Amino acid sequence: MIDLVKKFFGKTAKDSPADQGKETSHDISIATCALFLEMANIDGEFSESERESILSVLKKGYDLSDEHAVALLEASHEELKGSIDLWQFTNLINQNYSTEEKLQIIETIWKIAYTDGRLDKHEDYLAHKLAKLLRLNHKQLIEAKLRAKK
Repeated sequence: MIDLVKKFFGKTAKDSPADQGKETSHDISIATCALFLEMANIDGEFSESERESILSVLKKGYDLSDEHAVALLEASHEELKGSIDLWQFTNLINQNYSTEEKLQIIETIWKIAYTDGRLDKHEDYLAHKLAKLLRLNHKQLIEAKLRAKK
């Protein structure tokens, strides 16, 4: 399944700039999904509704089939397990995404946190931490939270 994601996003190293763009796109997708997974797991429970919420975002946001979205989720899970912190993911996002795109990510983070209908203190802490790592200010964080709660 991981090979399918790598093939789909062109993960193999290429020399042409167009192929390098595909690799960066793959890496950003992995990084973004890893943040979603971290939020879903921070309270010690990874529910089916959280999983479905993340898959829905991946399918819509990256225009993926069910199979590719599941493969991306699995690849992101592996990357997250092998990481020592979240900076590597947020740094890649900061280098490649606009403020508007980062606001969409943090709004999705809040939606995942509220999937079970309540906000755990660990989820709240992580959302604040991710906002700082994504170079978003407190006002932007709270506005995204309010949009997510609607």
